[in-house]
Amino acid sequence: MLPGTRPVPMTTTATDPKRRALGKGLDSLLPRVNASAAPAPTSAVPVESEAGRPREIPLDQIDPNPFQTRSRINEDTLAELAASITANGVVQPILVRPQADGRFQLIAGERRWRASGLAGKKTIPAFLRQVSDEQAMEITIVENLQRADLNPMEQARAFDRLSRNFSMTQEQMSLRTGKDRASIGNFLRLLKLPIDVQNKVESGELSFGHARALLALQHHPGIEQAAKRICTLSLSVRQTETLVQSMLFPDLEKKEPKPEPVVDPNVKEVAERLQRALGLRVRIEDKHGRGRVIIEYGRLEEFDALLEQLASGQ
Repeated sequence: MLPGTRPVPMTTTATDPKRRALGKGLDSLLPRVNASAAPAPTSAVPVESEAGRPREIPLDQIDPNPFQTRSRINEDTLAELAASITANGVVQPILVRPQADGRFQLIAGERRWRASGLAGKKTIPAFLRQVSDEQAMEITIVENLQRADLNPMEQARAFDRLSRNFSMTQEQMSLRTGKDRASIGNFLRLLKLPIDVQNKVESGELSFGHARALLALQHHPGIEQAAKRICTLSLSVRQTETLVQSMLFPDLEKKEPKPEPVVDPNVKEVAERLQRALGLRVRIEDKHGRGRVIIEYGRLEEFDALLEQLASGQ
């Protein structure tokens, strides 16, 4: 326990079923370090030497994780965490691995590590694990994906690294991270957007819903201008979908308007829901309960994306 702190019940994956569910897949990646395998600390700070128990490690002996996928840390929430640590200590130990030079490298828990420094702490409780570079990278990615504060592009790049570095399928990533397979596919598709658009998604100027609507324009020369217009005019996701459709089918707006046939309100509502879900123009022709659903696409890439969405259960 850190000096100057009061005892706080420690929540671990072994005692908290909810936390254990979030950590699904991590335990198998984290072989424990035996007492003889851990390098001796260079500080006089007392440490726990028993395998499986957290040790108090000096903050200045821990190096950052080179495989970190999180690109942004909110300074306000970090300050809030530091205040909590000042009052209650670090409730959940971080994960580190020992280095040959006697130092330690962070595996998981960067916010707790940084916040402890802001709180003026000298040491932090940590679990030691002996893992390879590849295991450390996978653990870092999976741990980050189980958090709710990653922006869409950080999640997309994390899933992409799991796919490229570990040859994981979307189904395997779903099992390892607890994320829905269809959602994983949607995040990966964001990487097809131009870099400028990706940057707007990462900064929060565009939401995940805006980005999904813009994917229909991924081969359109005006996609970046469309993104700028959305930000400038603060368009909603539904307005963005309308903008995208007008860019994909400009000739439809130029034609002389024809009197619209009377459409059952229920049928119209269903057509609109399908159109929002697919990001394509949808028409439903209904006569006394019989008819057809027509989905229009402007290029082959949109057809491929439609097949992908239908195959994933969307």
